[in-house]
This record gives sequence, C-alpha cells and structure tokens, in this order.
Amino acid sequence: MKVVTLKSPGGLDNLQLSEQQAPGEPGPGEIRVRLHASSLNFHDYAVVAGMIPVDDGRIPMSDGAGVVEAVGEGVTEFAEGDRVVSTFFPPWLEGPARLGNFATTPGDGVEGYAREQVVAKASAFTRQPAGWSHAESATLTTAGLTAWRALVVDGGLKAGDTVLVLGTGGVSIFALQFARLMGARVIATSSSDVKLERLRELGAEHVINYREDPEWGRTVKALTGGEGVDQVVEVGGPGTLPQSIEAVRIGGHIALIGVLTGREGEIPTAKLMAKQASLKGLIVGSRRHQLEMIRALEASDLRPVIDREFPLEAIADAFRHQEAGRHFGKICLTW
Repeated sequence: MKVVTLKSPGGLDNLQLSEQQAPGEPGPGEIRVRLHASSLNFHDYAVVAGMIPVDDGRIPMSDGAGVVEAVGEGVTEFAEGDRVVSTFFPPWLEGPARLGNFATTPGDGVEGYAREQVVAKASAFTRQPAGWSHAESATLTTAGLTAWRALVVDGGLKAGDTVLVLGTGGVSIFALQFARLMGARVIATSSSDVKLERLRELGAEHVINYREDPEWGRTVKALTGGEGVDQVVEVGGPGTLPQSIEAVRIGGHIALIGVLTGREGEIPTAKLMAKQASLKGLIVGSRRHQLEMIRALEASDLRPVIDREFPLEAIADAFRHQEAGRHFGKICLTW
C-alpha cells in the first residue's frame, strides 16, 4: 500500500511516499478501512514542519475517511462497505475531557492516516454523514468537531446568540456555518477584503478587516449596541485574545482553540475578570460529540467549504498551500 512517512527532524522536504505491506485481517473489536481522504489542520502542519517532535518515520495526518473492508469478531456497529471517518482522540469515547496531550492522536503520538489502509479499533471511527464525500467527511474529525464543541457543547449556542469568528481557516468557517445553522448572528474578521466578501456570502452579518481596524474588539462592541458578543471562537491566542476579551459581553464565553499568534503573551486579566466571562481552552472533542454533530449535519443541508484537493503524493504541496495562508476553508488530500 502507499504510505507517507515523516523523516526526523521534520520539514516538508522530509515527507516521503513509499510502499509498505498492507495490514492483515482485523482482530476482535477491530475494522480494516480503505482510506480515501484526509484534511489538513494546523496541528498536522506543526507535526510535519517539525514544530512538534514525533518519532522518525511517523505516518502523519489526524483525519481519515474511507470504507470498511473487513470487520473483526464482536464488531456490530459497522459492516463491510460502510463509509466511516476517524476520531481525533480514539480512547475518549464520551464523558468529560480526560486527555491533555496528543499521545493517542493519529499522526502525532501514534501512526496517522496518510496511507491507503489501516486496521484500528472500531471505536476509533464513526459513520460518515449520509451522502457526504470522503473529502467532505475528512474535514469533520478535527476542524468540524472543534467548532461544534466550542459553540454547542461548551458554549450552549442557541438561536439569537451573536458569535464572533476570527479568520477563514477550517475551524472558523465551520463555526460560522454551525452558528448560522442554529439561528445565531455572526461577526467575522479577516485581513483580506476578498475573503470578507466570501464570509458575507456564507451568512456573516458583519465583517471586519482586522489589519485596517486593529481595535476590532471595540468595533464588535459597537456593532452589538455596546453589549458585546455572546461567544468568541478564539483561534489566534495571545495576539488576538485581548481584542476578543474586549469584544465579548459581560458573562459571555470565549473558546480558546488555537495559538496561531504564539504560545505566550500578555493577557488583560483584570478586564476578563470585570467581564465575568468564561475563557475555556479545548482540544477537539469525544466520539460522542462527533456522533451528535453528525446527527445534526444529517438533519441539515450544511456542507463543508473545501478550498482545494491534492493527491496523496502531493502532500508537501498541500502543506505549502496551507503555509501560504491564501486558502479559504479546508484543504484536503484524496486518493
């Protein structure tokens, strides 16, 4: 089978495509999946770029979608031919968060999905949404579920709420779509006027060019009658968090899901305290969260925004496209 591995110490030029022996029959509680798609996330980029050290020869990519080829003894949830998509934390089936690292995350602590076949526990996958392509389904494992948990599970999103999303990456676009799906209003930011127009087309009520308006937190408050937004999906980290705190309403919710601007920085803690807002960090979600998200998707006509698809052998080019920052929505690999 075709497989992509990452040679230590990482870097896009150290991604290597090779042939390896295909996995055998699944054991008890396992399934064998013929993979057809994955999608790129910042975490995947951090791995392949060498920002997150992994074992030499690691197979990257945390997202995987494909078709069940065989089922092991005792597996009743899946049958041969079922279309499935992977989970980010295979051991986290349900309940409160209990994992604080990536030791069990495919493509990081364990082998990922940049390959043609895999044998894994059946619980490491869920069914794909009915009628979705493999590429569409592969966007859900990390980006889709992160946005869903931020807004719905942790934030308790309801119709009439106002949500602020930052940028046009996969999580932010999903957050905009989920918010609109549930009857919430959305304010969105970007540094590109072209992307801002696309955000309007997706349903953003107000858009802000954050380079032209560095005090965008105040602008958000003005757009909400001085109240502030109910929720912020915060992907930037220390470079944007002060403005997000400015933008959130008293008693609102900020979901910290990214550190695109760095890992450390000055945070206006007194203002956060005065806002009496909740600031909650999160990393993706559980298998139960994914099942609930997919049930909601099947009751709607929402589809992910895919910027571009690359073949598996062009994985380095796909990451270079991500690195350039010109994409809108998700970048996928298909094979």
